[in-house]
Amino acid sequence: MISKNQIKSITSLQHKKHRQEQQLFLAEGVKVIQELLLSNFVLEHLFVTETIFENVPASLRTLIKEDEMKRISALSTSSSCLALFQMPKVSKIEQKGLIVALDDIRDPGNFGTIIRLCDWFGVTQLVCSSETVDVYNPKVVQATMGSIARVNINYLDINEFIAKTPLPVFGTFMDGTNVYDEKLPNEGILVLGNEANGISTKLEKSIKNRIAIPRFGTIQKTESLNVATAAAIFLGEFRRNSSF
Repeated sequence: MISKNQIKSITSLQHKKHRQEQQLFLAEGVKVIQELLLSNFVLEHLFVTETIFENVPASLRTLIKEDEMKRISALSTSSSCLALFQMPKVSKIEQKGLIVALDDIRDPGNFGTIIRLCDWFGVTQLVCSSETVDVYNPKVVQATMGSIARVNINYLDINEFIAKTPLPVFGTFMDGTNVYDEKLPNEGILVLGNEANGISTKLEKSIKNRIAIPRFGTIQKTESLNVATAAAIFLGEFRRNSSF
């Protein structure tokens, strides 16, 4: 059973303002919740429509009806489980290894997929401009499939960060040098820009290394790649000859 006040409180977490006020976020689906339960994230409460996650203490687990789950779910098709987790304290970025920087990424699905790619390619640090979509947006959390637990994510003044970093910075541009011809280092920062406008003009001025994915099609009418798709290719190239 779930009360009206609980439903109101849970659904309010679909909005950034209320997430920040309560310092809580939503996670839905067995895979995502399972990954977060195995991490350092602290469970606030778990709601289920069937007998699952029996290892979670009964005081933190509530069995509810399917129609109640639909009312609190942020998904178009609700899952059998929804959990509230506490937002962890943010760890400082260490200026080492390969770091991904996101300049104004707006689509939750793209952002979540990029976090998952970082996890796949062993990138543990990701920095975001303040305009980038909130990492605790339910759609972002869902798209990470649990990888959010293994990537340290910071929001900061990305222009200042890039200007001061001792690491080499690589920006992704349509007119950059062919990434397949580049000898990429083990350490550096890979900057990915906004879905529609790319890397901002101000940030572009601080980037010396411009790299691009060449088009191989005969007609070459495609204007650009999806940013998450591009991220996968660039990260693959960084890791191809690395010894991280």
